[in-house]
Amino acid sequence: ATRTKSADVERADSGIGQMSARKWRNRASETLSSLQAWEAHRPCTDCGERDLPVETDVQNCNQRRADLCEKCRKRRTERKESVLEFVNTEASYGEDLRIIKEEFYLPMQAAGLLSQEQLLGIFSNIQELIDLNENFLEVLQEEIDQAFDQGDDDLMTVCIGEIFLEFVNMLPAFQTYCLQQSSSVNMLNALEKEKELLRIFLNVSQNDNTALRRMNLRSFLMAPLQRVTKYPLLLSRIIKATTEYHPDHGSLREAKSRIESHLEHINMKTKQEGNTWTLRSFRQDSKKKREVINIEMRETALKTVGWLREETRFVMEGSLQLAQPPDGQWVKKGSKTLKFQNMQVLLLVNMKRVSESSLESAEPGPVKDAVLVLIRDKNNGKFHLLREPLRLSNCIVSTDPDCDDTFELIEIRREAFVFRDSDRARTHHWFRQIRRYSRELGSWKKRRNALPNIMISTPHTRP
Repeated sequence: ATRTKSADVERADSGIGQMSARKWRNRASETLSSLQAWEAHRPCTDCGERDLPVETDVQNCNQRRADLCEKCRKRRTERKESVLEFVNTEASYGEDLRIIKEEFYLPMQAAGLLSQEQLLGIFSNIQELIDLNENFLEVLQEEIDQAFDQGDDDLMTVCIGEIFLEFVNMLPAFQTYCLQQSSSVNMLNALEKEKELLRIFLNVSQNDNTALRRMNLRSFLMAPLQRVTKYPLLLSRIIKATTEYHPDHGSLREAKSRIESHLEHINMKTKQEGNTWTLRSFRQDSKKKREVINIEMRETALKTVGWLREETRFVMEGSLQLAQPPDGQWVKKGSKTLKFQNMQVLLLVNMKRVSESSLESAEPGPVKDAVLVLIRDKNNGKFHLLREPLRLSNCIVSTDPDCDDTFELIEIRREAFVFRDSDRARTHHWFRQIRRYSRELGSWKKRRNALPNIMISTPHTRP
């Protein structure tokens, strides 16, 4: 009996009477109503707006795709469709390249219909394009699969722009193919008239080979041209459906600018070579014009040094002021006594490859060679070299505290050059990069650190 009374007292003294309980229930009801109101008008995770539709059905609410407004939900759908279109059309383009090789090139080679030189003239660098497409498509597909595996059904984590910039080296390969397209078609037309067996093979292939979809060889040979001109359109669609806060937005715009610049450069080169056809024209702004000029300078530099494109790195490029001092006492007299001229300078590095096969992409290895290419400003529509490239394995690079806005490069037993940039910090950056590669090269590189003190009249060098 005592225990029962004690329990009754405890219940009576718990502190929650009928009035208090009613107040707590009212407050909980108000809180729940507030939460439901906030849930109905919570901000969109993409744009921050509060125009989300009210969901009365709990099941529909649970199945909603993130906290998105109708506008952003539609944009995500458009972006996903654009990304998938980019990947799927890249796969279709790769299939056309495979048909060119397996249904035309290899059978014609095996049957001896054309010589190796004639095959190269018609099919150009088709193998290079195939390798690039396979690698590019593999990375794209991996990104798509990984996004789906992680539950990203909208493919918001797929960054097409970043991937495209990683494979931007495929653009020069497209350029090589496009510039040879006119001569390839002319050669094919001439050989088809001349060789009856070739003509029969092409006709039978078009009519009887179901893999060709009743398309002739000329149609398939246009696939790379059609693909490279479609990249800007595909990238524009993805950009339109991508918010500016997305991490890939800047890369997408940069990728679109790079491809348009290369297309303008290809058009310019075709006109210079007298071809009547051009790729689709694109509106140029000042940035694209500068990029086209840079592409042309790189082509001039590569042709001059004779290196393979896949083994070449463009470490630095830009405008520098150059002077050639008449004697070694120019530091004491001051750099103001020197006569400078504007020059386009490119620092190129030749990297060794693990594999020597031209059809295999290999990781870059040690530095094999490095040069400075000096190009005069454009005149009469063409660039002109000031002189033959300066090989850094035969050069000494030095600077002096009294003239820290310049640096000197001496070619052993030949000439001396003084360089400077309008920006002092950039001058120092040029100096450090050039000195780095000059010290790494040459059989006598161990002695190079002492040579500036002997050969240059200035008493100090920057460590």
